[in-house]
Amino acid sequence: MAPEQPAPRAVFVGLATLDVLHWVDAPPAANQKVTALRQDVAAGGPATNAAVTFAALGGQAQLISAVGASAAASVLREDLETHGVELIDVVGSGRFQLPVSAIAVTEASGERTIVSVDAAGQAVPVPAQALRSIAGAAAVLVDGHHPELALAAASEARKCGVPVILDAGRWKPVMSELLPLTDIAICSADFRVPGTTSSAQTAAELAALDVPAIAVTNGAAPISWRQQNQAGIVDVPEVRAVDTLGAGDSFHGAFAFFHADPAMEFSDALAAAARVAALRCQFTGPREWLGHLAELDLKRSSS
Repeated sequence: MAPEQPAPRAVFVGLATLDVLHWVDAPPAANQKVTALRQDVAAGGPATNAAVTFAALGGQAQLISAVGASAAASVLREDLETHGVELIDVVGSGRFQLPVSAIAVTEASGERTIVSVDAAGQAVPVPAQALRSIAGAAAVLVDGHHPELALAAASEARKCGVPVILDAGRWKPVMSELLPLTDIAICSADFRVPGTTSSAQTAAELAALDVPAIAVTNGAAPISWRQQNQAGIVDVPEVRAVDTLGAGDSFHGAFAFFHADPAMEFSDALAAAARVAALRCQFTGPREWLGHLAELDLKRSSS
């Protein structure tokens, strides 16, 4: 019997927020107050959610982000610790104010409204010691938030020979500098390189920029991908979605986990990640679904 592979380690670089979620019958109108049907509070942000998923699958997840020491930060830190994510905070005890996202989800439709400052207007330092964890990692995922930090992490990963996965949800100015450092671009269907008008044109432009592997996700529709001279389609499981918040982030974290298996093909890692994201959509709230991961047959190869 072949020995079991050690748990992969990946570094996630990007936005951390504290998400305050309310489920409502309908969003409030101007000057109206409504009573929520349910409330959840959890760590959020693309890189953060991806790290939580990676850890839940059995990987060693390290998150490099700006968190600080505010009251909101203490709640986020507790959530990350509970879910096995090691935080590398680049701001420490400074005056940095952790972004708080206010999210209202309409119960019947799953539609949501989000208000957050994200990383806007808060430059963060890039301490060299924060990047030391990159060496030896299976992958580094960057979401493009905190641009200087994203570029430094991607550059360090390139020096160390660590694959860089880009979470390309929407175009940000830093993308023009990140793309030459990217090994795998996972793009939403809405992601557009400036000058392109469709996801197919964007994928072609990324290929022309020598991004080695590209995938385009589109909700419940199939995932299209290309890698070197190969291309294909990956079907997404059909499920009854009740909550899609963070499903894309979960996909990215799961992809990083499965792609770390050298015996798994690119398309197979995408398919396994799609199954994880589909599971996420079947449960209300940011964390309940994690307890159901064991129900999926998602074993990495032992060869």
